[in-house]
Amino acid sequence: MGCVGSSAKCGDRRQKKVRRPKPWKHTEVITKGQLKQMRDEFWDTAPHYGGQKEIWDALRAAAEADIHLTQAIVDSAGIIVQSEDLSTCYDERGAKYDLPKYVLSEPMNIKED
Repeated sequence: MGCVGSSAKCGDRRQKKVRRPKPWKHTEVITKGQLKQMRDEFWDTAPHYGGQKEIWDALRAAAEADIHLTQAIVDSAGIIVQSEDLSTCYDERGAKYDLPKYVLSEPMNIKED
């Protein structure tokens, strides 16, 4: 019958646990300053890709936080995690949010300024 009063199987939307992104390399060696500039440019323009500004703000906070706090931010904002590394997420209305690798972690070939 319907989902009312039935077991957790019906309509269960289990939240994926957020994990650290896999190691990756940028196409060329970049400095921490260049990486920060790339991240700032992305977050400044992200709301123009669609979706809600509040969700973009929560995703930024989650991307910049440690992994335990990241999970709490994602859960409290109602973000549906498609990819465990946060590269693809959805809000409760179904809007898609794609995050590039460089906002989620540092590349292996980064150098000091």
